[in-house]
Amino acid sequence: MSIVVGYSADDYGRAALAHGVEAAREKNERLLVVNASTGQSLVDKRFAHDDEIAALTASLADSGLEVEVRHDVVPDVADALVSIAAEEKARLVVVGIRRRTPVGKLIMGSVAQRVILEAPCPVLAVKPD
Repeated sequence: MSIVVGYSADDYGRAALAHGVEAAREKNERLLVVNASTGQSLVDKRFAHDDEIAALTASLADSGLEVEVRHDVVPDVADALVSIAAEEKARLVVVGIRRRTPVGKLIMGSVAQRVILEAPCPVLAVKPD
């Protein structure tokens, strides 16, 4: 089994990653870190730059875990996370959550909310300290 982390290049993604690493260590499971974007905006601040992904991959190599990092442009981020969790037969998906206004949720949707509702396994939603 594996742990899937929805990673974003911000405090929310780092919180999700920290909890994902901890969960993977508990049972010595594979860690799959997914940083995805739809590519619709000119600059998606949550989509990590290649050098950040390289640094992330290098730091995770020292974790002692089996790790895979996926860095993709996808049609829908929530669908990608849910599909990856199903394909990998994940035990857990970890996502970072941020506070959203009701109007913000209505207009923009929420990747985390969709993952929580649609994932084929438990989802751990975390916030930064």
